[in-house]
Amino acid sequence: MVKITEEWDSILQEEFSSPTYKSLREFLKTEYFTQTVYPPMNDIFNSMKKTAFNDIKVVILGQDPYHEEGQAMGLSFSVPKGVQKPPSLVNIYKEISAETGEEMPTHGDLTRWAEQGVLLLNTCLTVRAHNANSHKGKGWEEFTDGIIKKISNLRKGVVFILWGSNARSKKALIDQTKHLVLESAHPSPLSAYNGFFGNGHFNKANQYLITHGTLPVIWSDL
Repeated sequence: MVKITEEWDSILQEEFSSPTYKSLREFLKTEYFTQTVYPPMNDIFNSMKKTAFNDIKVVILGQDPYHEEGQAMGLSFSVPKGVQKPPSLVNIYKEISAETGEEMPTHGDLTRWAEQGVLLLNTCLTVRAHNANSHKGKGWEEFTDGIIKKISNLRKGVVFILWGSNARSKKALIDQTKHLVLESAHPSPLSAYNGFFGNGHFNKANQYLITHGTLPVIWSDL
């Protein structure tokens, strides 16, 4: 039985008991035993361990974990302190600075966002070393779709930030009469100049939260 937190375990009981998840677990047991897989097994569910369900203000949806040694930590777009910031995160920091005028830290650890109520969720929660999207189609998508649906159905006034085609494909899961969806190109260097830079998402998210009586996220507080 998976143990995230008592709150999350209860909310995701249906997902954890599904045949798809049971098959995924067997796949992961073999992968972690025979391959190098990221993040470390104890960090797979860090996004939920760090952000309580009822504290979620913003969901930032990534695709799958970083696939090089020492990068993945179970939080989308985040890397541990002391690890070089990946290009997409560099661009995220540039956009925040442009919107807020705040200087961003030199490290790439986004744990403080998670503690402020930003769920940093990937659609796949594991990956084989040096092989992006290698755990695609193994069951994680159904599991994380379930998380998105639960947030949409059980919460109100959450901001969903969807960058790139993979994240934007999840828009249909979200009740936009209850939540705000912000979407644009991905912050990757390949697409950042096609609509990510200048999207205003960080200020728009905070404006929405304030309007709905929720404390804004201090994006530079890392």
